[in-house]
Amino acid sequence: MPTVGIEDLADGDFLLDVREDDEWQAGHAAGALHIPLSEFVARYGELAEAAPQDARVHVLCRVGGRSAQVTMYLVQQGVDAVNVDGGMQEWAAAGRPVVDDKGAPGHVL
Repeated sequence: MPTVGIEDLADGDFLLDVREDDEWQAGHAAGALHIPLSEFVARYGELAEAAPQDARVHVLCRVGGRSAQVTMYLVQQGVDAVNVDGGMQEWAAAGRPVVDDKGAPGHVL
């Protein structure tokens, strides 16, 4: 499965967060698209609308398990997708900004 580390992400990379609503509201990467794993197949069209054409999709969850499932699904659909190793826990540990659903500083559940 294609995987990247937090250190490989650049500002402006397209991020897809597949955690559940309560996790998202507590803290997420600013600018990420949120589609929970539990709703992903039904809401797949939102990804096509939001992602820049030919952009790599960097998939995040809390630690990497749920995002791995979505990454595999996307790759099977022909999407250039990679799983972000360590997920939001590594994102926060690396000092990357985490915001809540109101844009204030957040935390990872």
